[in-house]
Amino acid sequence: MDELKYQKIGEVGGRWKADIIESFLRAEGIEAELVQGAITHYVYKGLIDPVEVYVPNANVSAALELLKSFEEFQPEEDEDNDEE
Repeated sequence: MDELKYQKIGEVGGRWKADIIESFLRAEGIEAELVQGAITHYVYKGLIDPVEVYVPNANVSAALELLKSFEEFQPEEDEDNDEE
């Protein structure tokens, strides 16, 4: 099976915040993909639903370092760090 090329680095509450993070990462030369759950019938609810942020595996550390200043960004907990 092929290895995944992107990794989830965390999530943020609200599409508009996710769009800002995506633009910031792209400005720093890091591709970013946003994934939001179900589309709802209520526009206001879609604005605050969690949005997952994915970046290429090679850029995970750099992206997390850049996003430390974003208070709303919730980084993904790394399960591998528990084993070290």
